[in-house]
Amino acid sequence: MLRDHHEAPITPAERAMLDFAVALTRTPGSMTRAHVETLRAAGLDDRSISQVVQITALFNYYNRIADGLGIEDEPEWGQR
Repeated sequence: MLRDHHEAPITPAERAMLDFAVALTRTPGSMTRAHVETLRAAGLDDRSISQVVQITALFNYYNRIADGLGIEDEPEWGQR
């Protein structure tokens, strides 16, 4: 799952959340209401959708700080 969540044995709701997180991370300016509706169709309620957005945004924020400060990844992360 670390390399490609499409190959992982996860639920459709989990796959929808990960697809959403990838889209929000890679192309945040292209997010639309349709992305949110995809999460709703997968069974997520407003609270869950808000959590997906906030957690994704928080990790992206942390990563930008680390990148901006030149912090290197942990060596063992590349071993997976």
